[in-house]
Amino acid sequence: MLKNINPTELKTWSKLKDNFENDKRTLKTRFFEDPERFSKYNIKWDGILFDYSKNIFGSETFALFQELLHEAGVREAIQQQQSGAKINVTEGRAVLHTALRNMSGNAIEVDGKDVMPDVKAVWAKLAAFSNDVRSGAWKGCTNKRITDVVNIGIGGSDLGPRMVINALKPFVTEEMNFHFVANVDGADLWEVLKKVNHETTLFIIASKTFTTQETMKNAHSAKEWFLAQGVTPSDVAKHFVAVSTNADGVSKFGIDTNNMFGFWDWVGGRYSVWSAIGLPVILAIGYQGFQAFLNGGHAMDKHVENEPWDKNIPAMMAILGIWYRNFHGAASHAILPYDQYLDRFAAYFQQGDMESNGKYVDRNGKKLNYATGPIIWGEPGTNGQHAFYQLIHQGTDLIPADFIAAKKPLHGLTDHHPILLANFIAQTEALMKGKTRNEVEIEMRQAGLGEEEMEHIAPYRVFEGNRPTNSIVLDEVNPYHLGQLIAAYEHKIFIQGYIWNVFSYDQWGVELGKVMAKAVLNELCGTGIKHEHDSSTAALINYLKS
Repeated sequence: MLKNINPTELKTWSKLKDNFENDKRTLKTRFFEDPERFSKYNIKWDGILFDYSKNIFGSETFALFQELLHEAGVREAIQQQQSGAKINVTEGRAVLHTALRNMSGNAIEVDGKDVMPDVKAVWAKLAAFSNDVRSGAWKGCTNKRITDVVNIGIGGSDLGPRMVINALKPFVTEEMNFHFVANVDGADLWEVLKKVNHETTLFIIASKTFTTQETMKNAHSAKEWFLAQGVTPSDVAKHFVAVSTNADGVSKFGIDTNNMFGFWDWVGGRYSVWSAIGLPVILAIGYQGFQAFLNGGHAMDKHVENEPWDKNIPAMMAILGIWYRNFHGAASHAILPYDQYLDRFAAYFQQGDMESNGKYVDRNGKKLNYATGPIIWGEPGTNGQHAFYQLIHQGTDLIPADFIAAKKPLHGLTDHHPILLANFIAQTEALMKGKTRNEVEIEMRQAGLGEEEMEHIAPYRVFEGNRPTNSIVLDEVNPYHLGQLIAAYEHKIFIQGYIWNVFSYDQWGVELGKVMAKAVLNELCGTGIKHEHDSSTAALINYLKS
């Protein structure tokens, strides 16, 4: 079990508070005073550059960051998580998505049993199945090979494989198309079914319990559509497979349980892309590519466990996030990938971060008196520059941001890449430096504007700057480096949650609305007991029934 701490009562927290209040130097000043600032505050490791020099801290602050990690016992917490301790106390579970990518050959035990033989058995089963589908050996009901894969899931069962396949498009087979259905809104499934042929489509139903309302409604509707094409119920087994632990439910649906791929209660949904939930990814990039993805994640697991704090990418990401959330009062954090293939990366970590650390009760069951998880948001650059960067540059709130880019593009239009990277670099510099009133006036005079016009317009063109950013540069967005990047953010989330003294791996806040929706559904459909509601809820039910 993780130890209970109140971060605000740690000695280092008090020191950080004093440092925050007493050191108000701007980023621009810090770079001017220390021309070697970049060389001190960057980490180059295994194909990744993490530049955190454009953050609002000095050498004293940096020393305190490391002291806080030490005082809180973060190293021990990381080791507990990776060794199989039941740190998800409210659900009585270990948290071992790291075991799913454990390439070390070492045993990892839960309740005295090594889980790795079971993990390896699932790896082998996934490899065999994916090889059959990708080679064309797996045939549909009319003896045609599979050309389309439809993944039906929600939450981590959707966001993970969807994001990874988008990110790794240059590595995806051209023999198959991949589609994702998550929303119970019928339009989601409807539009996908219009694109596929029942004879050549494989449906993956991803639900651990095989009872998830949204997923199972979509699954049954897909099955009804399939049967309506004139096939027999026995043909379902040739076109539907499951990622689940509910063998009885899977069998009743019509899926051969030999084509059911399981995982374990120590795998949380938002961390499950490394498991059988990643089946669409394996089909898309091949089992060898998926192994490279796992290897990247495993490399980051070893990095966070063993590297000193000043050379530890997830630890620095985590402590900087705490610095801004708890000392600067930053309520949100932007993730801005300058890579179109990473267009779903921010959305993926909206769930990863906000579902993990969006908690107001600590590990003692007490209500917190300090802030925890920020709002996570973002879109790819350069699109975002023409949408919401105005707020980041000149808004009233401080919004720390991660800028992500790749040195090497994986598309053929290579002359675009320098323009993309120029914007990637320039935005972080502009956010750091800003533009003074004097600089604005000089520009306006050079443009021939008069003094009166200049006096009127100049205030709108001033940028305060001092807006913090991290720059993360991958050699390229390949399976290995993507695995590293995802794992880095996972560890950042864990470290932050640990220091904030919350349980990062439960999600009770997801459940209440789902439970209440079932009661409302019965009333909308005119069945079941009519419940008492507030006037707004009752009126909405009646309005939508009419």
